Amino acid sequence: MVPNEANYHESKVPQYTLPDPLITTSGNPVSDPSAWTQERRAGILQLFKTHVYGEMPGPLSDTHCSILEEGEALAGRAHRRQIRIHFNTNGPYMDLLLYLPTDATAAVPTFLGLNFFGNHAIQPDPEIHLSTQWMRAEPKNGIVDHRATNASRGVLASRWPVEKILARGYGLATAYYGDLDPDYDDGYQNGIHPLFYREGQHRPDPDQWGAIGAWAWGLSRAMDYLDTDPKTGPVAVLGLSRLGKTALWAGACDERFAAVISNESGCGGAALSRRCYGETLAHINESFPHWFCDNFRRFSAAEDQLPLDQHMLLALCAPRPLYIASAVEDRWCDPHGEFLAALAATPVYHLLGTDGLPTEQMPEVDRPVMGQIGYHIRSGDHDLTEYDWEQYLTFADIHLPRP
Repeated sequence: MVPNEANYHESKVPQYTLPDPLITTSGNPVSDPSAWTQERRAGILQLFKTHVYGEMPGPLSDTHCSILEEGEALAGRAHRRQIRIHFNTNGPYMDLLLYLPTDATAAVPTFLGLNFFGNHAIQPDPEIHLSTQWMRAEPKNGIVDHRATNASRGVLASRWPVEKILARGYGLATAYYGDLDPDYDDGYQNGIHPLFYREGQHRPDPDQWGAIGAWAWGLSRAMDYLDTDPKTGPVAVLGLSRLGKTALWAGACDERFAAVISNESGCGGAALSRRCYGETLAHINESFPHWFCDNFRRFSAAEDQLPLDQHMLLALCAPRPLYIASAVEDRWCDPHGEFLAALAATPVYHLLGTDGLPTEQMPEVDRPVMGQIGYHIRSGDHDLTEYDWEQYLTFADIHLPRP
């Protein structure tokens, strides 16, 4: 069944009451940081595992890494390394591309994010390995018969301003999300899910991970590697769109990430579900049934029955720095709902001794605000732009320890 047409009118947003992140399921107030850390945070995390993203396993015992290539890049301004993370001896693997500034004298803070068309798509560098995984059919981006070609080298360079990131003193690590799970409903047969099936199991249970969980799992495996690299410092995890949802879930589950950045993640990401504005749970579950756990489908057109909402996902990042970004023309992602979620997560940041979001009013377009939670709504449509990166780099200057 095709869901109803999207609502783009604030007057049609239903009345709603958000679950209070500082009230336990038994009705007790969370009045001090220890109560949050020892009880409420774990309870909220479990709600998201059960009802939204699914339970996610830990690393496989025989995971290991090999260096595919490393050397000088970008006319000597970068050191490039390509790492293959083998999830087991003969199974799937993920290729991690890492750029670090050559003039760094100590470990540098590093941005980590998944990309849409392979590592070779973020730079035209011929030394970057061409992805061999299945891809969405997009001939304009050099994808032919669902496979990358040399024509796809550098097609997403505008989203990954590597030289700017390095010049500001940061590293960048990225991997192709299709290395972990293909972005179509294949019954969870062609990615990493089968590595974890018990005997006789053929797809995840209703409360087990979907594709977003698999992609988030991969970010943690990349973090496993970065933790061992003496040249990388604190890691900020980020993503655009469905990968912005993934970054939020990875940041919620893995507190090793020093900061979390969500760029236009919308429904199932930073936007409040109960607003029913733009993309709704019915839309997303109909179009992308493989993203979430099967239990999530029970709340299609029943958002008010959820025992949680997305502000509680943002609260799971507290007290770490969190940045939420929207675009004024991207109404499908509900920019106002993303801002309201950040605002509703702020009491948890206050409880933990930080300022959270430093305003209660939706900022003007292209006027970012930055507390422990940062937010901006920029001109333009759904994308990850140089303007976005300028804000993330400035936010990182404020919050991430520097050598």
